[in-house]
Amino acid sequence: MTTRLFVNLPVGDLPRSIEFFTKLGFTFNPQFTDETATCMVVSDEISVMLLTHAKFQQFTPKAVCDATKASEVLLCLALDSREAVDQMVRSALAVGGTTYNEPQDHGFMYGHAFQDLDGHIWELIHMRSMPCSGSIES
Repeated sequence: MTTRLFVNLPVGDLPRSIEFFTKLGFTFNPQFTDETATCMVVSDEISVMLLTHAKFQQFTPKAVCDATKASEVLLCLALDSREAVDQMVRSALAVGGTTYNEPQDHGFMYGHAFQDLDGHIWELIHMRSMPCSGSIES
């Protein structure tokens, strides 16, 4: 059985967010895209639904969090190499994202992070061994 994960994120300007993430190398599923939402493909099993605030509000009775002032979730992507981590952070910064820390090298794991246009934090890591899968990478 394959389990798919759909993360839902509110965004202030959907076209601008699509442009931002396109420049980071992500693609979008047009089947789930309209003027209120898009489905950003992260992998075969992971998608991120970018939703306008009005659309996001349809799915929750709670207020939408202003991610520039408070954190409700930290997103973490494991990438294939340190270079891929650094490249994605550089790309994010080049198209309007920000960062709040320096890269961190823990020997077995290397990481850095960026904040997207709405302030959502995207942590990026490369691990020599993946604790959940047991695979080893160099």
